[in-house]
Order: sequence, then C-alpha cells, then structure tokens
Amino acid sequence: MVKNRREMLAGYVDGELSDEERQAFEAALAQDPELRAELEEFKRLQEVTGVMQYADLPDEVWDNYWQSIYRKTERGFGWILLSLGAIILLCFGLYEVMRELYVDSQIPLWVKIGVTAGGVGFIILLVSYIRERLFAYNRTRYKEVIK
Repeated sequence: MVKNRREMLAGYVDGELSDEERQAFEAALAQDPELRAELEEFKRLQEVTGVMQYADLPDEVWDNYWQSIYRKTERGFGWILLSLGAIILLCFGLYEVMRELYVDSQIPLWVKIGVTAGGVGFIILLVSYIRERLFAYNRTRYKEVIK
C-alpha cells in the first residue's frame, strides 16, 4: 500500500488524480507524517525543476556554427527536398482532384494542359510563398540595430 501511495504522489502534485484517488491520498497524508514530508520534498523539487532552463549559447558560437559550408549546404538541401516533396504531393493531390477532367475525352487537350499548368504553377507559388513567410517569420527585424 505504501508503494501505491508513493506512486500517486506525482499524480497528486500534478493534479492528475481523480476525485476519489485524491481523497484517498489526502486521507493517507493525514495519517502518515513520512508521506507528508516526502510530498513537501517533491513539491520543492518540482518548483526547482519548473524554473530551470537550458543555457543559451553565445552569439559567437552560433556565428561560427553557421560559417561552415556543410551547415549552409545541409540547410539549403533540406529546403530543396522539402519544397520538392511538397510540390510532388500537392501535384498528386491536384491530379486526383482533376482525374475526371483527364478521363473525359470530349475536353480538348489544350484545356487539359492549361488547367494542369495553372494548377502546378499555383502549387509552386504556394510553396514559395510559404517558404518566404517562414523565412521572414524566423528573422529578427532589428538585428542590425541590436548589435
């Protein structure tokens, strides 16, 4: 039973116990001073770990990191593959949506080519626009002024 109460300690502090479990645990707390002491220790530990943060690296370290040709190439290659994959998947989706258009033999070829070119162009522009927005969002506007 003691082991079960100690397992419930984390759930009690995090507020994850049901009303019935919480009441049973509080009754056990009233009877067991050792469990109360453990609860207070656990709360202090949670307070300390709740405010902990990873130390951020200095700007000089990041500047040196991004000077490497490998890092620059890796990021550019990743964006190319991501864009290409998005374009391929969106084109496939466009094809599936417009399958009836391609199957219908009464629609002229130039209409099919025009609709296809327009759809593919739209997809490429959409991917380009999303990349541009992500690029702009991840940049500090006043970077030159701050340094």
